[in-house]
Amino acid sequence: MNDYSRRDLLKKSAAAAMIAAPAVLPVLGQNNRLRVGWISTGARGQHVMRQMYLASKDFVNVVAVCDTFQGNLAKGKDIVQTEEKTTPKTYVDYRDVLADPNVDVVFICSPEHLHHAMAMAALKANKHIYLEKPIGHTIEEGADIVRASEKSNRIVQVGTQNRSNKLYIRAKQMFEEGLIGECHYVRAFWYRNFDPNQDPATGVPAAWRYVIPSDATPENTDWKRFLETAEKKNIPFDKNRYFQWRNYWDYSGGISTDLLVHQTDISNFVINKTVPNSCVASGGVYQWTREGFKDDREVPDTLSALYEYPDRFHLNYSCFFGNDQYGYGEQFMGQKGTIEVMDRQNLHFYSQPKFIRGSKPFSKQATDVHLNYLKDFNQPDATADHVRNFIDAVLGKAKAIAPARAGQIAAIPGHMATMSYRQQKRVLWDEKTEKYRLI
Repeated sequence: MNDYSRRDLLKKSAAAAMIAAPAVLPVLGQNNRLRVGWISTGARGQHVMRQMYLASKDFVNVVAVCDTFQGNLAKGKDIVQTEEKTTPKTYVDYRDVLADPNVDVVFICSPEHLHHAMAMAALKANKHIYLEKPIGHTIEEGADIVRASEKSNRIVQVGTQNRSNKLYIRAKQMFEEGLIGECHYVRAFWYRNFDPNQDPATGVPAAWRYVIPSDATPENTDWKRFLETAEKKNIPFDKNRYFQWRNYWDYSGGISTDLLVHQTDISNFVINKTVPNSCVASGGVYQWTREGFKDDREVPDTLSALYEYPDRFHLNYSCFFGNDQYGYGEQFMGQKGTIEVMDRQNLHFYSQPKFIRGSKPFSKQATDVHLNYLKDFNQPDATADHVRNFIDAVLGKAKAIAPARAGQIAAIPGHMATMSYRQQKRVLWDEKTEKYRLI
């Protein structure tokens, strides 16, 4: 088994990236490169842009960047100038990017509540799209994008980048080869911790309380364009809501759609599941309301969700922002063994020993296999591979690994958890009608 782990796991993981190419003809700009328009260059947008240059620099030319905060716009422009030695056009309104005939593909890294409007407009403008997750702010928005994308001849890649992580690709192969046997149970978790005494001016005091630029003002921040489709449109400029939008329901589904979606998606990917039949979720704002600490966040910092799927499958999810002892992980627990992926960096396979009363599944009796993402694949982050897969799909060299429909299947469980938590009810999903109801 140890020989198998080192020889076959690496070889098969590399082979898994070779996917049949679709019949899509690329639209190339100067020097045979895709002309890219970048919508939203905040922290996540900057990270994705750097990851694009890391693995796809020879295939792209960023011709336009867009952001509603002048500070972020300048940072996005600077990255392009540093990487390409050229100066992109700059816009505040994403519609100007989409109207630019020199833009072939767009990257949408905006807050969640803007995904639907931006993606629909981009498809109407015949642009290929890399769209950060979740695909939409609601189930209905995601369904709209799926329908529009499948009617178009444009590539849409949703930013559930775990699908491009070679550890998960290998985990999928291991499951399909029968190494863990039938799998009826997955445990997924994501724990974080932050210093509650940290000064917000010098660091991050709590989850999603990002440092707010000291120079941000109503004059250099287009608050109206940021709000656009938000439920509350008449509130005055609020730096917390703009720069720390993940904490508020108007712009985010919180843990459910920012974190949980990654892990329901990768469970779908690894063991071939789709949408659960039911979800019940509970939690609250526990960590950041204790004595001496004031926080106006609306989304929970503590959440548990239980999912029942067709074919006798259960997924147990938990998240807490007050202790990161156990970090991030998924445990695929089969009758023959367990595949565990921790922190998206380490894959462990444990064979299940013969049942002996009192024995532990992870005892020394188990034959184990280990892979480290950085050591074995020389990559700390799957985003670079995920973007490269998108670029290759547009160029006709590969098939998008996270198309709109996969992004919607990933997002639905997250929205179910949000509804269950907020309404304090169980949420049921009807696969035939693609409708939900609360009981």
